[in-house]
Amino acid sequence: MSLYDLIVIGGGPGGYVAAIRAAQLGLKVACVEGRGTLGGTCLNVGCIPSKAMLSSSEKYESLSHLAGHGIAVDGVRLDLDAMMARKDKIVGDLTKGIAFLFKKNGVDLIEGWASIPAAGQVQVGDEIHETKNILIATGSEPTPLPGVDIDEGDVVSSTGALTLPEVPKHLVVVGAGVIGLELGQVWSRLGAKVTVVEYLDRILPGIDGEIAKLAQRALSKRGLKFQLGRALKFIDRSEDGLTLTLDRVGKDKEEQLVADKVLIAIGRRPVIRGLGLEALGVSVNARGFVEVDERFSTSVEGIYAIGDCVPGPMLAHKAEEDGVACVEMLAGQAGHVDYNTVPGIVYTDPEVASVGKTEEALKEAGTDYTVGKFTFMANSRARAQGETDGAVKVLATPEGQILGAHICGAHGGDLIAELVLAMTKGATVAEVAATCHAHPAMAEAVKEACLDAMGRAIHA
Repeated sequence: MSLYDLIVIGGGPGGYVAAIRAAQLGLKVACVEGRGTLGGTCLNVGCIPSKAMLSSSEKYESLSHLAGHGIAVDGVRLDLDAMMARKDKIVGDLTKGIAFLFKKNGVDLIEGWASIPAAGQVQVGDEIHETKNILIATGSEPTPLPGVDIDEGDVVSSTGALTLPEVPKHLVVVGAGVIGLELGQVWSRLGAKVTVVEYLDRILPGIDGEIAKLAQRALSKRGLKFQLGRALKFIDRSEDGLTLTLDRVGKDKEEQLVADKVLIAIGRRPVIRGLGLEALGVSVNARGFVEVDERFSTSVEGIYAIGDCVPGPMLAHKAEEDGVACVEMLAGQAGHVDYNTVPGIVYTDPEVASVGKTEEALKEAGTDYTVGKFTFMANSRARAQGETDGAVKVLATPEGQILGAHICGAHGGDLIAELVLAMTKGATVAEVAATCHAHPAMAEAVKEACLDAMGRAIHA
């Protein structure tokens, strides 16, 4: 049997990108995946199918808001089966695309679930494959809620929420994070009553507080109901549906909600069971993440880990950056990921995008900073498109170095890229503001926010 330079365990974004990049660098590479299709959670039951459903549901909902544009639409109906089929085709086409890229770059695909009996060995089924290095890229899965049985029928995870056979009458979403809000908005647009229950007193924990408030206000206008500061104690099932008992946090008071479907979306956890890491002596922290150093090396020589199974943002693009940096260092090149410039996006309407420090973090650290803001209400393109909710917020040092940027608004996920690049290259708010932006464009709000940070806003 041939000896591999690298075997990657996991065919998700971090794993398949790492495998392809390693092959480009001249390494003999194999990737082990047991799902049956490549792409991991992101492509199969995460980022891509959810964005397909967000897009389709947005088009459906928009038909009811065209009267203001002078467009009358009659006889609109929802074909949920066709919508699901479109989503599935997108996923299928993309997974096949990764398989093609493996063949193009000479990456061997080993189908099955892997374990690591010893450093330098990966076992799949009854076969052991020899390798110089092993890269664990096994990703994450939905975090269960103690005492709640997720049957993917009435009580679903994000996976089940992407395959509901009909629109729920009342969907309760437990968790006001990225996944809960995105999937909640999908089903709200398609006609469900959606109530979001969150333990904290705010939505989108980790996002800049002011931007999160703007997002909550906008999502409330679009039909989502929020019950914050509430903990789900248990769910009673009956022929009439599901009854949720909620505890008002800090108030010694119980409430009840009745629903026909419940989505548990309280976060994600690493998937490392079955690999044999404990027997190998690979260090894992109390939260179940594999501990690695700056080279992504675990406590066992020759075994590396990246992506959602190591500490840091649980984002597909972060996993890809991890994978590229890891294998480039393995090949003797320089590799580096600046986690302060990894953006996070919530693909709701309006979108929420963030990079760098939040205002709360700067206050807690005692950092001296300035704030620049610009609302989309004052942006001419936003007015013309009827997308005026939200704002751009830029945080900078008194000298103008950008510390963080946060956007709530249409196309926020695209607009944040300019500020990510500015932070990566060390550009100041003055330099961003001095860049000529096309008119009329949503991106002018970025320029104006940077001007405001300097006390020079023109249109505010």
